[in-house]
Amino acid sequence: MKAMMGVPAMAVLLLAAAPAMALEVREQATIKAPIDQVWKQIGPFCAIGDWHPAVESCNLRKTGNKQERDIALKGGGAIQERLTGLSAAKHRLRYTLLSGPLPVKNYNSTIRLSAVDANTTRITWSSHFEAKGASDAEARKAIAGIYTSGFDGLRKRLESGQ
Repeated sequence: MKAMMGVPAMAVLLLAAAPAMALEVREQATIKAPIDQVWKQIGPFCAIGDWHPAVESCNLRKTGNKQERDIALKGGGAIQERLTGLSAAKHRLRYTLLSGPLPVKNYNSTIRLSAVDANTTRITWSSHFEAKGASDAEARKAIAGIYTSGFDGLRKRLESGQ
């Protein structure tokens, strides 16, 4: 009986010591442009400065053998991110957040393209992270908003022929 009484206490200790559960955001959009045309906007790591409406400018830098970008935000603020994977063949870009004002930590993201047909591309932007200084719901909402405004910027750039 004495050994049985320790089981619930041990379970509580193990749960308390477990890392926070990662949150996930996954947004999708369809762009009326061929996949190769969309990839030309997504693939270059700093091209986000050309199509994301929240980005004032983007500058690339190398840290060791890692490619990183410094993003200046419109209205002030800056974000630093590191490229963690790039596959032109799979139309996939992966990156991690190094620093910035976003309400997240341990943020890892993937942007993936897939052809719907010859003239239409599906873009999926997803991430895993933990909330930092905000509720889980607020952190998810902030990240989802970044993705959806990015989709709007891509549509404006690609579908209007800019």
